[in-house]
Amino acid sequence: MASQMDNPKENGPDRGKKVRVDFRRKRNQPRRDKNWTQKYVEGQLEETPQRETLIPKGEMSRKRTIKAGDQQFDGLPTGRVIAMRGLIAEVDDGQQVWPCTIRRILRTLRIRDRHPVAVGDVVTFSIEADEPGLEKSGVIIQVQPRRSRLVRRYADRVQVIAANVDRVVIVASVAEPPLKPHLIDRYLVAAHAGNIEPVICINKVDLSDDQFAGDMAEMYRRIGYTVILACALRGVGVEELAACLPGKTTVFAGQSGVGKSSLLNALQPELKLATAVVSESTSKGRHTTTTAVLHRLPSSGYVVDTPGVRSYELADVDAHEYEMHFVEFQPYIPNCKFPNCLHTHEEGCAVKAAVETGAIDPRRYESYVRLYEEGLS
Repeated sequence: MASQMDNPKENGPDRGKKVRVDFRRKRNQPRRDKNWTQKYVEGQLEETPQRETLIPKGEMSRKRTIKAGDQQFDGLPTGRVIAMRGLIAEVDDGQQVWPCTIRRILRTLRIRDRHPVAVGDVVTFSIEADEPGLEKSGVIIQVQPRRSRLVRRYADRVQVIAANVDRVVIVASVAEPPLKPHLIDRYLVAAHAGNIEPVICINKVDLSDDQFAGDMAEMYRRIGYTVILACALRGVGVEELAACLPGKTTVFAGQSGVGKSSLLNALQPELKLATAVVSESTSKGRHTTTTAVLHRLPSSGYVVDTPGVRSYELADVDAHEYEMHFVEFQPYIPNCKFPNCLHTHEEGCAVKAAVETGAIDPRRYESYVRLYEEGLS
């Protein structure tokens, strides 16, 4: 799927071809003095500047030419990005962790991304020459193609939360903050689109006696998802969650305050991740985890602890593709009257008929319609 792949110019058959890319916007102050009129009135100019002529620029003149890919960097070390701290990536090559800056050409090629390198990326980097009194560091010069990625849209750019992961544990909570099935559905769509296996974990089951969490868990189990009911403080569900981790790279994602770090501490106490209580006034979580970090598990596998989010906006998934990622829709889509059926208002829609007969849960269908309408806005 196109939405799952990296820039084809960077990793595909066009590698090495010359392409035109946008110039990076300059952040320094303009060199021209624009206060000519004021200075002339105040008598600070000896003579009136000559009139300046501006020639309109075409679309191509606003770009520069680069190669779409780099040559193979034989002999240079490779490693995996385990953390991003500002503009510095921490790269583990299996022997040590290198602080690395990012080659500017990568930032140019991925200018649509919030950051060109993400936790989990496998990268090629060069080591800077030794300088007396300075720590060795590196420069990332190539990011290898990603086999999977979890992304969202943030500030009009695509943010890669984690790359090259096998599984995402979508953490929600019964209360503090309250359970939001629609947010779970957003993560499920992102997981399917990013080629990642999803697992749903509903935490803090000790905070409520009602059946809402249990009903939601049963709804998702009926359509094939693994759902774990947990309480990090009491150790409930921890063994079941631990069984999902060996031999895999697993990213823990979800809303702020749902207990991602607490669950990871229960799974691996040596991590000693910072945690905080939910605000009593707003029932919203605090951003305790500030950056995504990949941790190696003592047995086998890796886990990625990610910062919580207040909202999750899908990226790189067209609204017309959402039907593909609602798994219970799949048996009915071929039976719709119209091949381009949107499953919202059309007559002869097999998906809507399945909702009426109870074969598709109305709550999931309503979530799909809401998501589709938001995707068009």
